[in-house]
Amino acid sequence: MNKLDVMENLDKNKRSQLMAKVKHKNTEPEIMVRHFLFSKGFRYRINVKTLPGTPDIVLPKYRVVIFVHGCFWHGHSCRAGHLPTSNLNYWETKIGANKERDSRKADELETLKWKVITVWQCEIKTLKKREKRFSILIDQITNTL
Repeated sequence: MNKLDVMENLDKNKRSQLMAKVKHKNTEPEIMVRHFLFSKGFRYRINVKTLPGTPDIVLPKYRVVIFVHGCFWHGHSCRAGHLPTSNLNYWETKIGANKERDSRKADELETLKWKVITVWQCEIKTLKKREKRFSILIDQITNTL
C-alpha cells in the first residue's frame, strides 16, 4: 500500500487536514540540495521574492535559479507524480495549473537571462540517485559561465 492509497481512503476532512500540513518552503529535498551546494562552496539565496516564481535557490554569481519540485504537486512523469483516482477532475485541474504556472515562471526567468534548473524529488530520493543528480547539477551550474 502506497501513500496515495492511504490518502484515497481518508474522509474529506481528514485528507484536508493532512494536505494543509504540506510545506512549501524548506522541504527536506530543498534542504538536501542546499546542504550539498554549500558543501561544494556554492553560495546562494533562498526563496527570492523579487524573481518570478520565487525560486527555491538562487545562485546570483552564476545567474542560475533552482526549483526543487515535489513530483506529485508539480506533475512529474514518475511513479510518485501520478494522480489519485478519487476526485480526479479536481486533481487534474490543480496539478495542470501548477505545471502551467511552473512553465510560465521559467519562461519569465529565461527572458530575464536566468538559467532555470529543476531538481525533482524522485531524482534525489536515494543516495545513489542523489550522487548522480548532484554531479549533473554541478555541471549544469558551472556550464553557464
